[in-house]
Amino acid sequence: MSFRRFPVVLVMLSLWPLAKAEQKQPSEQSPLQSKPAHKEDCCVLELTSPANLASGERARTPKPQRHVEGNAASRIRVIIYEDLQCPDCAVFRKALDETLLPRYGAVVAFEHRDFPLPKHSWAKEAAVAARYLHDLDPGAAAEFRRRVQGRISEINARGFRAELSAFCRDKRLDSEKALAALMNDSYNRAVDAEFREGVAAGIRRTPTVVVAGKSFVETIDVSEVQKVLDALVGQPHESHQSERK
Repeated sequence: MSFRRFPVVLVMLSLWPLAKAEQKQPSEQSPLQSKPAHKEDCCVLELTSPANLASGERARTPKPQRHVEGNAASRIRVIIYEDLQCPDCAVFRKALDETLLPRYGAVVAFEHRDFPLPKHSWAKEAAVAARYLHDLDPGAAAEFRRRVQGRISEINARGFRAELSAFCRDKRLDSEKALAALMNDSYNRAVDAEFREGVAAGIRRTPTVVVAGKSFVETIDVSEVQKVLDALVGQPHESHQSERK
């Protein structure tokens, strides 16, 4: 063997670890990937790389359309990050209708923000459909959100698009246009933008309810939310106890 070949061999050996390391680097093209869901964490988002939210893409997306209940002009705001396929969100929806909106609806804004988890098969389509319906009739969109959250098990069984078509028939709306809207780029980008805003704010579970900087996550004790709201609107929380008697 010629000793002249040794430098070439040494160079190749020195470059080999670098080539192997480059092959092992994870792809950074899909920052919103989630791990497989388990029953105990069905409404949890697990990001492999939460920091990779491209600011350039955020800049290109339209300003998200907000669905607000109660007093939309109020400076007291309850921010609700929700997934329309999330069972815990459906529980909080019931608390909204039965407790929070009747008591605080005149003085508090309840602002809904779409946070459809990638692990849920039809959550994003539901959010997109709600935005389409909002452009047609905000009242119909609000009714659609309530209906979907009250029929999660049925929709899982029959399919979301069948449910959307049935809703449109009930409301005398064009179901074909509603189904076509699921592919609308503007609505999809708006939902994606709102989702990314939530991720950037540290949201990982649904529902996450934020009141005056205090977060209530997943299984929510509504009485604790009431305590914060009572302090903000100047109503004593003890009054709730007497109302129940």
